[in-house]
Amino acid sequence: MLKSTLAASLALLLLPAVAGAATLVYAGHLIDAVGSAPAAEVTVVVEGTEIKAVEKGYRAPAAGDTVIDLKDATVLPGLWDMHVHLTSEYNRGSQLESFTLNEGDVALQGAFFAERTLNAGFTTVRDLGAAMNASIALRNAINKGLVRGPRIFAAGKAIATTGGHADPTNGWAQRIMGEPGPREGVINGPFNAAEAVRQRYKDGADTIKITATGGVLSVAKNGLNPQFTEEEVRAVVTTARDYGFKVAAHAHGAEGIKRAIRGGVDSIEHGTFMDDEAIRLMKERGTTYVPTLSAGRWVAERAREPNFFPALVQPKAAAIGPQIQLTFAKAYKAGVRIMFGTDTGVSAHGDNAREFRYMVEAGMPPLEAIKSATIVAARFMDVGDRLGSVEAGKLADLIAVPGNPLADIGVLERVRFVMKDGKVYKDVRAP
Repeated sequence: MLKSTLAASLALLLLPAVAGAATLVYAGHLIDAVGSAPAAEVTVVVEGTEIKAVEKGYRAPAAGDTVIDLKDATVLPGLWDMHVHLTSEYNRGSQLESFTLNEGDVALQGAFFAERTLNAGFTTVRDLGAAMNASIALRNAINKGLVRGPRIFAAGKAIATTGGHADPTNGWAQRIMGEPGPREGVINGPFNAAEAVRQRYKDGADTIKITATGGVLSVAKNGLNPQFTEEEVRAVVTTARDYGFKVAAHAHGAEGIKRAIRGGVDSIEHGTFMDDEAIRLMKERGTTYVPTLSAGRWVAERAREPNFFPALVQPKAAAIGPQIQLTFAKAYKAGVRIMFGTDTGVSAHGDNAREFRYMVEAGMPPLEAIKSATIVAARFMDVGDRLGSVEAGKLADLIAVPGNPLADIGVLERVRFVMKDGKVYKDVRAP
């Protein structure tokens, strides 16, 4: 008898998977990122990596189906952060890390931060600058399933002008700074600009990032001055189009912002001191604004800590940080297209969802803030047909949070469930 029972059990184990078996995600409420209101009592049907159906009510499972019961939660699409730096996180010793960290250190650091980001509910990110092409290697490792992390659109090394915000030798002694060029992401003139874009293509980047003005954390005096000519910006953009790249422009000061917009960039990052003319240009040309309120808050807070920043950085952090949220409120009210981005890597990885609170504080309705981090971002990256919302035919990127984020946006900081490409990466549902 025992022998026959064991044989029957073994036969069951050797049977092929039930044809058509699905994962049924029961959502108490669903924010699909394309509708105007959440739906109650919904089943999201997942097969393999895709959403096969979104149905009213809770579908009864068939043989072989798996049920994920999120009836006490709100389900949303996986979130997007359109401005991160996954391979670093600013600290008091950051200025020395160029000299103390090896490629392996940076890569492993990135793997740690990538998993933390995914666990926070961010299934896709745009990484806008990393040393040693570590973000490209990280993207490849995640795509191969070697590392747990979000889907990455990587810029590789950001492009600067000599002494500009992304010149990697700023603050170094002259005897060791050398003469970095397009390979290192430092350009002067249109010819160099084109060469730098082509190098990013050779490196395997997905997108391009330029530093059109000074910045806060670079060891340089001015955080606002324009650092690209309009001709240089246009050379970057023209070459980027040849290779299918979009171009993001870090920009704080008004003149540099306007040069970047007129030069054809796709997005302005930070935009701290954009003026009325810049807002008008952005609306006319369809330029998207990524405000990075989290970075502004973080640097403003750290600027009040004695000796946290180098002497050249502290006054820039104190002046620029507090302004970004005010600019965001003005730009949103004027009708500029907004896309969610935090500049995490300045602030701590895993805290990305705090950005929602700051956006809502400044006047953006919660549903619009959520859409800026889902369908708006996916469409910007030309993958809105596959990602960014909970709809049949799209990849199964789903998260769940307790409560209603439209009533309390802060619940997005308490992600309980994460699925990416149909695979569950986090599940801390209440028993």
